[in-house]
Amino acid sequence: MIDGNRRLRYRACVAGKKRRFRQFLSVLGPGLITGAADDDPSGIATYSVAGAQLGTAMLWTAFVTWPLMAGVQMMCARIGMVSGYGLAEAFRKKFPRPLVALAALALLAANTVNIGADLAGMADAAKMLTGINSHVCVILFGVGISAATVWLRYHQIANTLKWLALFLFAYVLTAISLHPSWSAILHDTVRPTLLHSKTAWATLVAILGTTISPYLFFWQASQEVEEEKDSGRKLAVERYGATSEEIIDRKIDVGVGTFFSNAVMFFIIVTTALTLHRHGITNIETSRQAAEALRPLAGSWCFFLYTAGLIGTGLLAIPTLSGSAAYALAETFGWRQGLDEKIDKARAFYAVVLLSTAIGIGIDFANINAVSALYWSAVINGLLAPFLLVGILLVASDSKIMRGQPSSILGRVTVGITTLFMFGAGVAMFVF
Repeated sequence: MIDGNRRLRYRACVAGKKRRFRQFLSVLGPGLITGAADDDPSGIATYSVAGAQLGTAMLWTAFVTWPLMAGVQMMCARIGMVSGYGLAEAFRKKFPRPLVALAALALLAANTVNIGADLAGMADAAKMLTGINSHVCVILFGVGISAATVWLRYHQIANTLKWLALFLFAYVLTAISLHPSWSAILHDTVRPTLLHSKTAWATLVAILGTTISPYLFFWQASQEVEEEKDSGRKLAVERYGATSEEIIDRKIDVGVGTFFSNAVMFFIIVTTALTLHRHGITNIETSRQAAEALRPLAGSWCFFLYTAGLIGTGLLAIPTLSGSAAYALAETFGWRQGLDEKIDKARAFYAVVLLSTAIGIGIDFANINAVSALYWSAVINGLLAPFLLVGILLVASDSKIMRGQPSSILGRVTVGITTLFMFGAGVAMFVF
């Protein structure tokens, strides 16, 4: 009888754990996708450059930027959740339309360059794995991603992007397979190295720009609106406000997504620091060079994981790049928009998605250095992001726009610190 009761208690405990785990998974959504999309080929290239050039000197940034990124993304999520509309439309309520239009067009330009560089990085990886010409791969990836974005509905796209996030584990496995000295790595992580060179400061700005990136601000807020539309709240008035439970769930979602993103950054820097930097390979010019340098230094397994991860993260990131620009422009100019809309009902919205990807494909045929484009696009994002953060802070503090639920004082302080940190890093890059 005692054994029988014990078995029943054990089964009840297991069932309860499974139920809590399923509940936890159900919470994960926009925050996880946005966090994972942050580690796009641009981010991977930037972190690889940081590890190759500076070794483990920049590992501390993975921990410092986590709460900063989480604070920014949660503020953007809150704007979408309680205002009932995306970030560009919230800006339009606060600032002159020409200023918002300029920001949206700048986002489109930056995202288009990023799409082109991401496609080039993916194509290089695909060529190394399959031998197929990289130009052919760029066209296949670009057309395939565009078709999926147009034909699939929002919930299908969101579910697909969540599964693509698993590709990021490739970089965790790569670092672990090198069997590093974790005590030495921990030492370098908790004792930040002082930055004395222009290269180091530029790398810091690039890390900030690809971690706290403008397109993620717009994507996060627009995803919140799409989530509510998907749940049946089609009218803006039905989306006003958010319950405390909804906000807590999103904080968990954003916290997990941003932690996952920064953990991947940490392991990519570890991998390239212990391989490329240690062997004097500090000048990476192409993603092919970075991956092929890993093969003799770390083995074919690491080479495969690195290249496969580039493809998977590109599939995850490019829809967010083209989509965030489309949302920003549609909200600015009052176009009908949304990934649940048919293409004939939201022609301008989907035109932006298709045009930005088409130009991205064209960039590859211009023979632009993929890693340099990825790296410097991250630097540009790092310089532009703090100006957008000032606008986000002003919107999130406006009780009227935020329907009486402005961001908390802690959230505003966190984003304020992030803004000052990014402004300071940008100035220091030019001073040094």
